[in-house]
Amino acid sequence: MSIEYLGVKEVTGSLIILQGIKDIAYEEMVDIKLQNGENRVGRVIQLKEDMAVVQVFEGTTGISSTNTRTSFKGRALEIPLSREILGRTLDGLGRPIDGLGDILPDVKWDVNGSPINPIARLYPRNFIQTGISAIDGLTTLIRGQKLPVFSGNGLPHDALAVQIVNQARIMGDEGHNFAVVFGAMGVKNDVADYFRRSFEKSGVLEKVVMFLNLANDPVVERIVTPRCALTAAEYLAFEHNMHVLVILTDMTSYCEALREVSSSKGEIPSRKGFPGYMYSDLASLYERAGMLKDREGSITQIPILTMPNDDITHPIPDLTGYITEGQVVLNRAMYQRGIYPPINILPSLSRLMKDGIGDGYTRSDHPQVANQLFASYAHVQEVKALASVIGEDELTDIDKQYIAFGKVFEEQFVSQAKDENRAIEITLDLGWSILGILPKKELDRIDEETLNKYYKPYKKERE
Repeated sequence: MSIEYLGVKEVTGSLIILQGIKDIAYEEMVDIKLQNGENRVGRVIQLKEDMAVVQVFEGTTGISSTNTRTSFKGRALEIPLSREILGRTLDGLGRPIDGLGDILPDVKWDVNGSPINPIARLYPRNFIQTGISAIDGLTTLIRGQKLPVFSGNGLPHDALAVQIVNQARIMGDEGHNFAVVFGAMGVKNDVADYFRRSFEKSGVLEKVVMFLNLANDPVVERIVTPRCALTAAEYLAFEHNMHVLVILTDMTSYCEALREVSSSKGEIPSRKGFPGYMYSDLASLYERAGMLKDREGSITQIPILTMPNDDITHPIPDLTGYITEGQVVLNRAMYQRGIYPPINILPSLSRLMKDGIGDGYTRSDHPQVANQLFASYAHVQEVKALASVIGEDELTDIDKQYIAFGKVFEEQFVSQAKDENRAIEITLDLGWSILGILPKKELDRIDEETLNKYYKPYKKERE
């Protein structure tokens, strides 16, 4: 029998503190009934002896310390799941907000997920084509990988997310069984509408599940939103054998919500006021990506975060980089020069790239052409630094060729239209075309046989 408690000991921020509580568990859901009859939902986030700290999703405004009634539900937060969620738009707690009615569930799953035994994991393989040359060619996304996008305020990460959703597909026979789970945290209404309209216009909405936590929604809801999104992804991947791409934006909003709740609980802050457990908290989200040996489905994650002041050493990108398998970094200077997507190649990397490209996955020359493009572009930066000291006129002929290569590389390989979907063959052929600007002897990352097969001197009319 459920016990109802009357009154609360303390109200602080989005939290209420209850005393005299017995037989409850961490993460247990709480029904809260206000004096005026309004019902709210909370969850237990801290326990100490007979006291419980409850996080109230709808906020604590109007909660009375004497006439508030609370009862514990004996279970953690669960969301209803079935294949019907494809094409639906839900709020941050998994409730429909698209006017299409409730979801008729086949199952209800705990949003906190279940730990995966590392032995049960399958090593990530195969290539996900995004149609974006800078990603497919040089920071390749592998099925089962977690590859974050490090952006900044005002940079086009929203447009990049939409383009990836519209164009992403698994290469090979599994391509038809592909779905996208899109989780947005703390986004403005116009941004949420942009996502909805973009997915509807491109016709991909039927394979997308959207979880939207808006900027005017409760802050504490943002802590649950990515967990709901990942639970939906696990259901589609491991119950229906689908290959699911999860895009989470903006993880900075999530971490700031975590900091706010931590401050309300009176916890000792760590770097820049964030809680000391932020690393393990982020890991509990990112590590839900992957594949299992006994299931055909997979979960691939692309978390997007905006770096405060474009600082890649900030705790959020710093900790994210430790947990994930690489990063795609957007550059403000490139964006201001009109390059889209403004992906900064040099600090970007995909640590699993080598295991999902080459013969049998993309094309046999892919690893070599990627290494050569990266090495040549790195040398361009050295030549530019030299030119800033001695002047471009004093550069050698080969240095001037590198300057020309860098310009064409950024304008033709990195830059592309927002609706341009390049197949991997087109990306690799474009890479070879641009490498033709440089003399054959400069391409020292490619073996002689591959050079003879693909290398052609660059022609001006290609520009």
